[in-house]
Amino acid sequence: MEATKEIEIMQSVYDKNDEVAAKTKENFTNKGIFAVNVMGAPGVGKTSSLVQIIKGLENITSYVIEGDIEADFDTRLLQSLGVEAIQINTGGACHLDSPLIKKAAGELDLAPGVLFIENIGNLVCPAEFQIGEHVKLLIGSVTEGSDKPYKYPLAYEKADIILLNKCDLLPYVDFDEEFFLKGVRALNKTAPVIKVSARSKEGYEEVVQWIKGKKELL
Repeated sequence: MEATKEIEIMQSVYDKNDEVAAKTKENFTNKGIFAVNVMGAPGVGKTSSLVQIIKGLENITSYVIEGDIEADFDTRLLQSLGVEAIQINTGGACHLDSPLIKKAAGELDLAPGVLFIENIGNLVCPAEFQIGEHVKLLIGSVTEGSDKPYKYPLAYEKADIILLNKCDLLPYVDFDEEFFLKGVRALNKTAPVIKVSARSKEGYEEVVQWIKGKKELL
Protein backbone atom coordinates (compact mmCIF):
# COMPACT_ATOMS: atom_id res chain seq x y z
CA MET A 1 0.00 0.00 0.00
CA GLU A 2 1.32 3.40 -0.94
CA ALA A 3 2.25 5.54 2.05
CA THR A 4 -0.01 8.47 2.86
CA LYS A 5 1.65 11.85 2.39
CA GLU A 6 0.74 14.92 4.35
CA ILE A 7 1.01 18.15 2.38
CA GLU A 8 1.23 21.45 4.21
CA ILE A 9 -0.32 24.36 2.35
CA MET A 10 1.60 27.52 3.16
CA GLN A 11 -0.29 30.07 1.06
CA SER A 12 -3.91 31.05 1.60
CA VAL A 13 -6.20 30.89 -1.43
CA TYR A 14 -7.18 34.44 -0.50
CA ASP A 15 -3.64 35.81 -0.64
CA LYS A 16 -3.71 36.97 -4.29
CA ASN A 17 -7.13 38.55 -3.89
CA ASP A 18 -6.07 40.33 -0.69
CA GLU A 19 -2.87 41.60 -2.33
CA VAL A 20 -4.81 43.17 -5.20
CA ALA A 21 -7.42 44.50 -2.75
CA ALA A 22 -4.78 46.25 -0.65
CA LYS A 23 -3.23 47.94 -3.71
CA THR A 24 -6.65 48.92 -5.04
CA LYS A 25 -7.63 50.44 -1.71
CA GLU A 26 -4.35 52.37 -1.61
CA ASN A 27 -5.01 53.72 -5.10
CA PHE A 28 -8.52 54.78 -4.12
CA THR A 29 -7.21 56.54 -1.03
CA ASN A 30 -4.51 58.36 -2.98
CA LYS A 31 -7.15 59.60 -5.45
CA GLY A 32 -9.53 60.75 -2.71
CA ILE A 33 -12.02 57.98 -3.48
CA PHE A 34 -13.91 56.53 -0.52
CA ALA A 35 -14.96 52.99 -1.48
CA VAL A 36 -18.03 51.33 0.04
CA ASN A 37 -18.72 47.61 -0.37
CA VAL A 38 -22.53 47.32 -0.36
CA MET A 39 -23.72 43.86 0.69
CA GLY A 40 -27.11 42.25 1.22
CA ALA A 41 -29.43 39.50 0.07
CA PRO A 42 -31.47 39.80 -3.13
CA GLY A 43 -34.46 42.08 -2.78
CA VAL A 44 -33.48 43.94 0.39
CA GLY A 45 -33.24 47.26 -1.45
CA LYS A 46 -29.54 47.73 -2.12
CA THR A 47 -29.99 49.81 -5.26
CA SER A 48 -32.97 51.78 -3.97
CA SER A 49 -30.95 52.60 -0.85
CA LEU A 50 -28.02 53.71 -2.99
CA VAL A 51 -30.30 56.07 -4.88
CA GLN A 52 -31.36 57.75 -1.63
CA ILE A 53 -27.80 57.91 -0.26
CA ILE A 54 -26.38 59.34 -3.47
CA LYS A 55 -29.10 62.00 -3.55
CA GLY A 56 -28.19 62.91 0.02
CA LEU A 57 -24.50 63.27 -0.77
CA GLU A 58 -25.40 66.20 -3.06
CA ASN A 59 -22.12 67.98 -3.89
CA ILE A 60 -20.00 64.86 -3.45
CA THR A 61 -19.51 62.94 -6.70
CA SER A 62 -20.70 59.35 -6.51
CA TYR A 63 -19.84 56.39 -8.70
CA VAL A 64 -21.26 52.87 -8.72
CA ILE A 65 -19.84 49.51 -9.74
CA GLU A 66 -22.89 47.29 -10.02
CA GLY A 67 -22.46 43.55 -9.52
CA ASP A 68 -24.98 40.97 -10.74
CA ILE A 69 -24.87 37.42 -12.00
CA GLU A 70 -26.80 38.55 -15.09
CA ALA A 71 -28.67 41.64 -16.41
CA ASP A 72 -28.03 45.37 -15.98
CA PHE A 73 -31.35 46.85 -14.84
CA ASP A 74 -29.86 48.62 -11.82
CA THR A 75 -26.96 50.09 -13.77
CA ARG A 76 -29.32 51.54 -16.37
CA LEU A 77 -31.51 53.00 -13.59
CA LEU A 78 -28.52 54.68 -11.94
CA GLN A 79 -27.25 56.01 -15.27
CA SER A 80 -30.70 57.46 -16.01
CA LEU A 81 -30.34 59.45 -12.77
CA GLY A 82 -27.01 60.88 -13.92
CA VAL A 83 -24.79 58.56 -11.87
CA GLU A 84 -21.64 57.26 -13.54
CA ALA A 85 -22.12 53.51 -13.16
CA ILE A 86 -20.58 50.42 -14.71
CA GLN A 87 -21.86 46.84 -14.78
CA ILE A 88 -20.08 43.63 -13.79
CA ASN A 89 -21.84 40.36 -14.65
CA THR A 90 -20.17 37.36 -13.06
CA GLY A 91 -22.09 34.78 -15.09
CA GLY A 92 -22.60 32.61 -12.02
CA ALA A 93 -19.99 33.59 -9.43
CA CYS A 94 -21.64 34.51 -6.12
CA HIS A 95 -19.38 37.47 -5.24
CA LEU A 96 -17.15 40.17 -6.64
CA ASP A 97 -13.38 39.90 -6.18
CA SER A 98 -10.62 42.49 -6.15
CA PRO A 99 -9.27 41.88 -9.71
CA LEU A 100 -12.78 42.51 -11.07
CA ILE A 101 -13.03 45.75 -9.08
CA LYS A 102 -9.57 46.90 -10.17
CA LYS A 103 -10.52 46.39 -13.82
CA ALA A 104 -13.93 48.06 -13.52
CA ALA A 105 -12.54 51.04 -11.60
CA GLY A 106 -10.02 51.53 -14.38
CA GLU A 107 -12.88 52.00 -16.82
CA LEU A 108 -14.48 54.77 -14.75
CA ASP A 109 -13.32 58.36 -14.94
CA LEU A 110 -12.78 58.63 -11.21
CA ALA A 111 -12.29 61.95 -9.43
CA PRO A 112 -12.43 62.50 -5.65
CA GLY A 113 -15.75 61.24 -4.33
CA VAL A 114 -17.50 58.09 -3.15
CA LEU A 115 -17.42 54.78 -5.03
CA PHE A 116 -20.22 52.39 -4.14
CA ILE A 117 -19.60 48.76 -5.09
CA GLU A 118 -22.91 46.90 -5.04
CA ASN A 119 -21.95 43.29 -4.49
CA ILE A 120 -23.83 40.21 -5.66
CA GLY A 121 -27.06 39.57 -3.73
CA ASN A 122 -25.76 37.06 -1.21
CA LEU A 123 -25.15 36.99 2.56
CA VAL A 124 -22.29 34.50 2.44
CA CYS A 125 -19.47 34.90 -0.12
CA PRO A 126 -19.30 38.73 -0.39
CA ALA A 127 -18.40 38.97 3.29
CA GLU A 128 -15.39 36.70 2.80
CA PHE A 129 -13.56 38.78 0.17
CA GLN A 130 -11.81 42.12 0.45
CA ILE A 131 -12.31 44.06 -2.79
CA GLY A 132 -10.45 47.31 -2.09
CA GLU A 133 -13.17 48.92 0.02
CA HIS A 134 -12.72 51.21 2.99
CA VAL A 135 -15.95 50.07 4.65
CA LYS A 136 -18.60 47.39 4.32
CA LEU A 137 -22.22 48.58 4.33
CA LEU A 138 -24.70 45.77 4.96
CA ILE A 139 -28.36 46.17 4.08
CA GLY A 140 -31.04 43.95 5.54
CA SER A 141 -34.80 44.30 5.50
CA VAL A 142 -37.66 43.56 7.87
CA THR A 143 -39.20 41.31 5.21
CA GLU A 144 -36.23 38.92 5.50
CA GLY A 145 -37.05 38.02 9.08
CA SER A 146 -35.23 38.82 12.31
CA ASP A 147 -33.08 35.67 12.37
CA LYS A 148 -30.56 36.66 9.70
CA PRO A 149 -27.70 37.63 12.06
CA TYR A 150 -27.94 34.16 13.57
CA LYS A 151 -28.05 32.35 10.22
CA TYR A 152 -25.47 34.46 8.36
CA PRO A 153 -23.13 35.71 11.09
CA LEU A 154 -20.06 36.63 9.02
CA ALA A 155 -21.81 39.37 7.04
CA TYR A 156 -23.01 41.01 10.26
CA GLU A 157 -19.67 40.52 11.99
CA LYS A 158 -17.73 42.20 9.16
CA ALA A 159 -20.12 45.10 8.57
CA ASP A 160 -19.03 48.64 9.46
CA ILE A 161 -22.61 49.94 9.21
CA ILE A 162 -25.93 48.09 8.99
CA LEU A 163 -29.12 49.42 7.43
CA LEU A 164 -32.45 47.85 8.27
CA ASN A 165 -34.60 48.68 5.26
CA LYS A 166 -38.38 48.59 4.61
CA CYS A 167 -39.12 49.74 8.15
CA ASP A 168 -42.35 51.27 6.87
CA LEU A 169 -43.59 47.65 6.77
CA LEU A 170 -42.90 46.92 10.45
CA PRO A 171 -46.59 47.12 11.41
CA TYR A 172 -47.42 44.49 8.79
CA VAL A 173 -44.67 41.86 9.10
CA ASP A 174 -43.56 39.45 11.81
CA PHE A 175 -40.22 41.02 12.71
CA ASP A 176 -38.77 40.86 16.22
CA GLU A 177 -36.56 43.95 16.39
CA GLU A 178 -35.19 43.15 19.86
CA PHE A 179 -34.20 39.62 18.76
CA PHE A 180 -32.57 41.01 15.60
CA LEU A 181 -30.51 43.59 17.49
CA LYS A 182 -29.47 41.04 20.11
CA GLY A 183 -28.10 38.86 17.32
CA VAL A 184 -26.29 41.78 15.72
CA ARG A 185 -24.65 42.90 18.95
CA ALA A 186 -23.50 39.40 19.80
CA LEU A 187 -21.42 39.57 16.62
CA ASN A 188 -20.66 43.26 16.21
CA LYS A 189 -20.49 45.71 19.11
CA THR A 190 -19.73 48.89 17.19
CA ALA A 191 -21.46 49.07 13.80
CA PRO A 192 -24.34 51.55 13.83
CA VAL A 193 -27.71 49.99 12.98
CA ILE A 194 -29.92 52.51 11.19
CA LYS A 195 -33.59 51.98 10.38
CA VAL A 196 -34.44 53.22 6.89
CA SER A 197 -37.16 53.06 4.28
CA ALA A 198 -36.32 53.53 0.63
CA ARG A 199 -40.02 54.07 -0.06
CA SER A 200 -40.60 56.82 2.52
CA LYS A 201 -36.96 58.03 2.33
CA GLU A 202 -36.68 58.03 6.12
CA GLY A 203 -33.37 57.39 7.87
CA TYR A 204 -30.93 58.05 5.07
CA GLU A 205 -29.72 61.41 6.31
CA GLU A 206 -28.02 59.64 9.20
CA VAL A 207 -26.40 57.22 6.75
CA VAL A 208 -25.19 60.10 4.59
CA GLN A 209 -23.63 61.86 7.57
CA TRP A 210 -21.86 58.64 8.61
CA ILE A 211 -20.39 58.22 5.12
CA LYS A 212 -19.28 61.86 5.02
CA GLY A 213 -17.60 61.51 8.37
CA LYS A 214 -15.70 58.39 7.31
CA LYS A 215 -14.69 59.97 3.99
CA GLU A 216 -13.19 62.97 5.77
CA LEU A 217 -10.80 60.58 7.56
CA LEU A 218 -9.13 59.52 4.28
